[in-house]
Amino acid sequence: MGTGPAGNASARTGFTRIGVTGHRAIPVAALPSVRSGIRRQLSDGGVRAISSLAAGADQLFADIALDSGIPVTAVIPGMDHEAHLDDDAARSVYRRILSSCADRVDLPLEPTHEQAYFAAGRWIVDHCDLLVAVWDGRPARGLGGTGDVVAYAHRQGVPVAIMWPRGIERD
Repeated sequence: MGTGPAGNASARTGFTRIGVTGHRAIPVAALPSVRSGIRRQLSDGGVRAISSLAAGADQLFADIALDSGIPVTAVIPGMDHEAHLDDDAARSVYRRILSSCADRVDLPLEPTHEQAYFAAGRWIVDHCDLLVAVWDGRPARGLGGTGDVVAYAHRQGVPVAIMWPRGIERD
């Protein structure tokens, strides 16, 4: 694993920090592969997880981490994040996961939702040793999308593990 801009967390703290970025909508056909890939990345001992708890991949990652007994740090974008989740079910899952997180980082207010999401993605990259990307490999559909966060991770030298099965198209 690379060290990224935050340095080698394993040497300093005895654990590996794994962050997540990913799509809100994951096709049902992709879910088994995505879930098993996330579990595989989180299976080493001494792991900590970092997620912005956005609907979709971020919540799935945090849920798997918590179910595995892995502490999660919630990175809250600088906006009314909960109000911008897709529906009541996503807000309910967000509240449930947030109440189980070991740590919470509230980011400063950003001018737009897109800038807030991108700031959260950059914060996660800057504080992880590995980025899990639930990503179809296509460009971001808006500023701060998965493709932008993956590109930022590459520029920062943070390793990226892509979780997406071949042949599955995103809506």
